[in-house]
Amino acid sequence: MPSDLAATVASNVPVQRGGAQPRSGSLPAAVLARRTVSGRSAAAASLGFGLVFSATVVRYLLLVLPRVRAELDHWRARAAQIPDPLLRSHAQASLRKRGNIEGAALFATLAPAAYRGCTIRALVAYQTAYNYLDTLSEQPSADPVVNAEELHQALLVALHPTAGHPDYYRYNPQRADGGYLTEIVDTCRQALAGLPSYAAVAPSARAAAGRIVDFQALNLNERQGGHDVLKRWATEATPANSGLVWLETAAAAGSSLAVHALIAASADAHLDSSDAREIDRAYFPWIGALHSLLDSLVDRDEDHDRGQRSLLGYYHSPAQGAIRLGSLAGRARRATERLVEPHAHRVMLTAMCSYYLSAPHCYTAEAQTITRSLTQALGVPLHVAIALFRVRRLKHAVTKSPYV
Repeated sequence: MPSDLAATVASNVPVQRGGAQPRSGSLPAAVLARRTVSGRSAAAASLGFGLVFSATVVRYLLLVLPRVRAELDHWRARAAQIPDPLLRSHAQASLRKRGNIEGAALFATLAPAAYRGCTIRALVAYQTAYNYLDTLSEQPSADPVVNAEELHQALLVALHPTAGHPDYYRYNPQRADGGYLTEIVDTCRQALAGLPSYAAVAPSARAAAGRIVDFQALNLNERQGGHDVLKRWATEATPANSGLVWLETAAAAGSSLAVHALIAASADAHLDSSDAREIDRAYFPWIGALHSLLDSLVDRDEDHDRGQRSLLGYYHSPAQGAIRLGSLAGRARRATERLVEPHAHRVMLTAMCSYYLSAPHCYTAEAQTITRSLTQALGVPLHVAIALFRVRRLKHAVTKSPYV
């Protein structure tokens, strides 16, 4: 059977002799009805997403971002008090990466007004700790794997409201932080204690944090030993029948987005543990993998300077990378559709992608190919969000306050 004929039969459209196109009046009523309903459903979904997107932007700019700035002002002041000059320098440098801290706080738009303050405080503290520990673990130490693992225990303790503090700096050459890291951890878990459904999300959030600890302990630069052990770990951790390759699993494990989504979800008094597990399944591996690989795209030059091989560089070619990221974006979008607030999580996904794709590093041919691939998966709203972020970056460039 010729391929065009087979496609016609499969779609239940009567075969027209002489190659003529079927007239709409010749279609069966059932087919017309299905198409009409499908078209209305697609239009309704598009309108629903647009409304949620617009409401999220307004809520973020007016109600979330001012509180984030206040939190960051507090942590800048606190970092300036760190006694050890090297630790102080690392803490201050990590706070200058405010783009991903503000991005983490975007999840607070999912929280009801009554719990939004606690949600913002927890999200900002958690990502501030992540940035600081990521910077510290890249510094020279006698045993970088053990040191990174011990430092990143803070990300687990931050999700345990009653746990004691281990000696995070046990294997780190510098340790006199004046209680800075402990204060960040305590701030996060005190905020979590005020969220009504944190007990329901805690197991999933801690599992996500455990993946971060494993990734950070094994994500070594070339001077520290490279990615051989990370590759073995990620190969074993790749979910069966997922179609993922090891670098995508590793990328997903290193993402903090699952923790952020779960923290925000715990502000919903009606959330249960099955909802939390579904959120974790959406963010790990699909959204998380895309998140870390786009971060790898933007940080490629910085990674090279630090002797760190980019995860994105393990693809055979830029074209393969663009195809794989487009596939991850498609899987991520479908995963959001299974969540309690599908439009809201799709906004988070779109915003995350646009944050990276709007960066100055993404004017390259490779990045533009990736943008086209992701647009096919996520739709035109991605371009709208990229434009919004570019305006924001331009504003910060004019005021000489880099947005990274």
